Amino acid sequence: MTTRWTLTVDCAQPAVLAAFWRLALGYAEAPPPEGFGSWQEWLTHFKIPEDEWDDAAYLLDPDGVLPGISFLKVPEPKVVKNRIHLDVQVGGGRQEPWEVRWPRVTAAVTRLTDAGATVIRVDEQDGQPDHVVMADPEGNEFDVL
Repeated sequence: MTTRWTLTVDCAQPAVLAAFWRLALGYAEAPPPEGFGSWQEWLTHFKIPEDEWDDAAYLLDPDGVLPGISFLKVPEPKVVKNRIHLDVQVGGGRQEPWEVRWPRVTAAVTRLTDAGATVIRVDEQDGQPDHVVMADPEGNEFDVL
């Protein structure tokens, strides 16, 4: 039996980082819980102080298949390399010819760079570019392949 799980990202600006990852992964903002017309209504109902309303953001796979992602505000900045990272798999896998796969990767890298990511390096395999290591707007590493 599997256990349901979500990915949680500690960050300084949950809404900003959620917007980036929504674009990167094609996810959607999570709707308010059932019975509430808005997140503001939910926050008010549970007496969450207004100065905490921007402390989290939530994304869901619009197809309901993949795990949800939570972004939680924390006071400390990122200081070391991630021990876990996402692979944004836009190229179609190594079964695709490099001439098909690599343009998909470079198009995604351009789109994500325009959205605030930075390129850390391009890794090669057998003398050809294979994947791009990037950082999101808060410095969290991920690969585009």
